[in-house]
Amino acid sequence: MIPKLTSQSLRFLLLAVIIVALDWLSKYWAQDALTRHGLIPVWPGFNLVLVHNQGAAFGFLHQASGWQTMLFIVVGISVAIYLGIRLWIARADEYLLNIGLSCILGGSIGNLIDRLNYGFVVDFLDVYVDSWHWPTFNVADIAISVGAGIVIVDIFGLFRRRAEKALND
Repeated sequence: MIPKLTSQSLRFLLLAVIIVALDWLSKYWAQDALTRHGLIPVWPGFNLVLVHNQGAAFGFLHQASGWQTMLFIVVGISVAIYLGIRLWIARADEYLLNIGLSCILGGSIGNLIDRLNYGFVVDFLDVYVDSWHWPTFNVADIAISVGAGIVIVDIFGLFRRRAEKALND
């Protein structure tokens, strides 16, 4: 029997959809603006620059011969299916964890859409200090990182009492 979708589960899935939309809109804008204007300095330590990332996080496997794209697509689809099901059956007492999983789901789908459409992920946020640059990233990467941080915080039980109290109020 398929569990019924609750209003809480719907909110978590909606958060993931919002992240996908923000990621898609930001990448659409970045591809248009940065193709026409090239690098855009925003302030010292932060540029907008268009990068086509064929690797994973931080450019991992970006120099592989192309097989990695299919691997990342399969992993992305698997993660999206698992997290979608997990959020569908979300438990009320795991509120913080589910927010983190929603962020990861939205970010994963955002990057998966790029891989399916282009064979690479569109990155455009460039943070640097002097000549050292952090690997270029995007809104989906931010969501995945924030989501992972929230999941880690939840695993250690930090803020759990406050979250449980808020649910009971």
